Amino acid sequence: MGKFVITKRANGEYQFNLKAGNGQTILSSEGYTTKAGCENGIESVRVNAQADERFERKTSTNDKPYFNLKASNGQVIGKSELYESEAARDNGIESVQKNAVDASIEEIS
Repeated sequence: MGKFVITKRANGEYQFNLKAGNGQTILSSEGYTTKAGCENGIESVRVNAQADERFERKTSTNDKPYFNLKASNGQVIGKSELYESEAARDNGIESVQKNAVDASIEEIS
C-alpha cells in the first residue's frame, strides 16, 4: 500500500511525496505555505488521480518521459520523476492511480 509523506522544506514550505508500496516516490508536489494547504493537495490527488485525462504526459528537454497530475482547474498538483521510456511512465501513472486512493499519510518533521 502506498503512502503520502509530508515534509517541511528548509524554506518553511510543506510538500508531499506519494510513495508506492516499495518505497519509491511516484509523485511529488510543489511547495505549500501551510500544512492544511498540503493536506488539501493530497485530497486533490486522491480525487484527480482517478481520471486518466488529468494526467498530462510530457517529454523533458532531454527526451525523458514524465507526467504531471492536474486538478480540474488545470493547476499542476504533482509531478513524476523522469522515466527511461513511455511504457515506464505509463506504469508510473497506473501506480499513482492504484496507490493514491487509500494511501496513508505520514508526516516527517
